[in-house]
Amino acid sequence: MPRFIPGPSRLSVILKELNEEPRLSLTGLRGISLKLAAKNDHFGARHFVKEELGRIRYANPQLNVEVNKVPKSLQDNWTPEMVVEFEDGAKTTIDISNKWSTSITKELMDLAGGNVWKEHKAAAQAAGLPILPGEEKERLAAAKKRTPKLSTRNPENLEAMVENMLSSPERPKTGAAAILP
Repeated sequence: MPRFIPGPSRLSVILKELNEEPRLSLTGLRGISLKLAAKNDHFGARHFVKEELGRIRYANPQLNVEVNKVPKSLQDNWTPEMVVEFEDGAKTTIDISNKWSTSITKELMDLAGGNVWKEHKAAAQAAGLPILPGEEKERLAAAKKRTPKLSTRNPENLEAMVENMLSSPERPKTGAAAILP
């Protein structure tokens, strides 16, 4: 028996990520141009570049992809955008501010994904599965944001919580109460 069994190679892990379903092939596009902050802002757009753009580039080798990471100071007030250029010369600008990387990907695929994307989307929705991997995190965050937090710091709630804790039958007895009958 060998002492060390090597794990998957770095190349096989990268290829597995690039070939992950659904395949993000785009039809009728000439190029994509992204403009976003280099750091400290535009988090969804930056995650899109990191997580999804490589898969899109791998599935569409003929696609011209341009990413402009611009330094942004606190005084600057501009939003990230994606310009999608079609083969017929038409251009569409997509506002990608305050969006998750999965919603940016879905918006791009809805725009130029073709029939394969529509079929995958319909099959995933019919099965009750997320359309893209990682989309369930977006749903959980949106659900957390919608539910109001109860303020436990006001005196009425605090007194009720302490009273509930002290009178609970599951509360373990300590000190003399543990010894006495």
